[in-house]
Parts: sequence; structure tokens; C-alpha cells
Amino acid sequence: MKSAEIFLSERIKQNESVIFVIESDEGELAGFTQLYPVFSSTRMKRLWLLNDLFVKESFRERGLSTKLIEQAKRLCADTNACGLILETARSNDIGNALYPKTGFQLDSEHNFYYWNTD
Repeated sequence: MKSAEIFLSERIKQNESVIFVIESDEGELAGFTQLYPVFSSTRMKRLWLLNDLFVKESFRERGLSTKLIEQAKRLCADTNACGLILETARSNDIGNALYPKTGFQLDSEHNFYYWNTD
């Protein structure tokens, strides 16, 4: 966990990401979302990559994920960004049910490719 703490700390210090946290009604840290800026040449604007969205299992089904997504949408408006993008596994039933409910549209027209250094 120390390596995760260092990684996140560096992203924040270098203004490379934005992290929103949410507390439960009981005041316990219940979840977070982390967003990274990316840029669209065709739109000539910033996009935000919603890279992480996590709510502790004991706090799920309380609408906290939706609140975190709404905060991410406010970040888009506040930074004059053109939108949010995200990726999730087809097997992520929770996410695949959540994202359309919060206004995301599934892009079925494009292929997603990646290359790893490994």
C-alpha cells in the first residue's frame, strides 16, 4: 500500500490527476474517484479520463458512486472540458449497469487497442 500512497501523492503534487473522495453519513471514507486529463485534437479541448471509481462494499447501494460521477461531471464543466471517458471490463456487471444510468453511452463503433511495454 505504501507504493500506492506514493504514486497517488506524486500525481496530486504534480497536478497530473484529480481525486475526489466521499464519506459515508457516519464520517468514514467510503470511496473515491480519480481522473486524469487527456486532450482531444479534433475537439480542441480537454477530456477527463475517469480512471478509478471505487466504493467500499459496505457502503454500496447508497448512491455514492453516482455522487462521485456527478462531481466528475462538475469538474468537466469547471474546466471547460468536452466530456468524460472511461473503460471497464465487460464482466464488470456493477459498472456496466451504473454508467448508462449516469448518462454515459457505450461506444460500440470503435475498437480499443493497447500496447504494453511488458
